[in-house]
Amino acid sequence: MTQPSPARTPKNDSSKALYGGKGSRRITVRDIAAAKERGEKWPMLTAYDAMTASVFDEAGIPVMLVGDSMGNCHLGYESTVPVTMDEITILSAAVVRGTKRALIVGDLPFGSYQEGPVQALRNATRLVKEAGVGAVKLEGGERSAHQVELLVSAGIPVMAHVGLTPQSVNAFGGYPVQGRGEEAAQQLLRDAKAVQDAGAFAVVLEAVPAELAAEVTRSLHIPTVGIGAGSDCDAQVLVWTDMAGLTSGHVPRFVKKYAQLREVLGDAAKAFAEDVVGGAFPAEEHTFH
Repeated sequence: MTQPSPARTPKNDSSKALYGGKGSRRITVRDIAAAKERGEKWPMLTAYDAMTASVFDEAGIPVMLVGDSMGNCHLGYESTVPVTMDEITILSAAVVRGTKRALIVGDLPFGSYQEGPVQALRNATRLVKEAGVGAVKLEGGERSAHQVELLVSAGIPVMAHVGLTPQSVNAFGGYPVQGRGEEAAQQLLRDAKAVQDAGAFAVVLEAVPAELAAEVTRSLHIPTVGIGAGSDCDAQVLVWTDMAGLTSGHVPRFVKKYAQLREVLGDAAKAFAEDVVGGAFPAEEHTFH
């Protein structure tokens, strides 16, 4: 008689841990899958330049997303919609150059994959070849499943993104929470399963009720990456400028500020200016003879 499989329990194996682990190679999607098997949670941050990425890499952040969020917090756009493939490619390459261990995921911006799988493959290939990313991310569930399937079949790992998809801000009329109500919840669950079945190695759940995100996480064998989706997701991601307190004005409710970097940089700039105006900088130790 066949014995039932033992229940899977989380393990804390520091030698295999994604976060803070040591190694001489890049993290891959196989490592991500293994973390899900171990019940291990892991962090992800966005990054848009080599210097910031190197800091996060040294801190042990295992996955970095070169997100189209650069439109809001790096390029000065009002939304992610104007971000181009050229911009994503240039900044993705910088992040890759600034890191040694982290898996770098490059975002496919609005208009780079919506035409269909062939367009998606062309632009994803560019990110892999020109920027050196280890995976790409695209938004959409059932509507993007064919794109995911072709990319994966071509050897390009894909992280999917469902729930609140910022590239659809004009259709949503803002940034509302997604998946509220039975019909919307069932659609989100179908979306998540569709990208899993298409071959995605992980799926971002953004602005989703915690209870629904927990149900999705239990239903999938690939990791879920939460952003405003409660604590039961397999991983959590934040935009780094939000996380570090560099973003000005309103930030989403799901953001936790781990520093006040805007205040620190502002104080440093003021101190520099005062030293220049008052003649204290440059001093003798900063001067050549």
